[in-house]
Parts: sequence; structure tokens; C-alpha cells
Amino acid sequence: MTVYQKPGFLTRRVGNPIIAGFTRLGLSMRGSHILEVRGRSSGKVRAMPVNPLSFQGSRYLVAPRGETHWARNLRASGGGVLRLGRKREAIAATEVPDTEKPPILRAYLERWGAETRAAFGVGKQFSDAELVAIAPRHPVFRISKS
Repeated sequence: MTVYQKPGFLTRRVGNPIIAGFTRLGLSMRGSHILEVRGRSSGKVRAMPVNPLSFQGSRYLVAPRGETHWARNLRASGGGVLRLGRKREAIAATEVPDTEKPPILRAYLERWGAETRAAFGVGKQFSDAELVAIAPRHPVFRISKS
């Protein structure tokens, strides 16, 4: 089952543009970067603010809203570019299997839970069983420099 939670009006028209604007200027909002990835159908480069997570020596991109367009595009292309101001980093992306996601999701929620907990459908306190249950609905990509 494909789950995608379309962002609301305020997120699409206010929140994301503000975060993206500051990030393009080089001012990261709690770790934000701009992900540029080629569209799987159009071939056009698409840009979206994301929060790369550093966890146990690796870096990850997590899709709190589920099967988002950026997650599907990243899966299809295998990589993209992370931007912060003028700094650009070409990345390769490998999808993480569901069985490896729970500790990554826990770390992500500990870092950005206030902003994303509702999209994951968990409360402030969540169990390992809840993380295992939601893992298949949220793509996670291990990223590295390409």
C-alpha cells in the first residue's frame, strides 16, 4: 500500500518556501538542505527542503510524509544534489530495507519529532513496535557522496 500525506496549504505555500529560502541563502533551519533530484517522469530537476540525518556514522534522508514525489524520484534516479547556500554536494542514495529503519526513524523523530511527528502518526512517546509498524510507510535512504 502506497501512503502519501499531501502537505497542507500552510506547509506548501508558507513553511516550505520560507525554509527553502533561508536554506538557499546558506542559513540552515535545524539542519535543513535543499534536495535537487531529477523527476522520474518529466526529467526536470525538482527541489525540496529536506533534513539529512547523521546517525551511527552514516547519513540518511527520511520521508516523513511517506511515498512523496521526492522519495519516488530519488529511488528512480539513485541520487541527486544536496544544497546549502552555494555549497552543492552530489549524493548517491540507497534505500534502506524496512527491517533496518526503526532505529533510524527513532533518531529522526528525536531530532525533528516536533515538526514531523503528526506525519508519522506517533505520539511523543512511541514504542519499538510502533516504529516497526510504520517503517514500511516511510522511505529511508542512506546517502553518500557520489
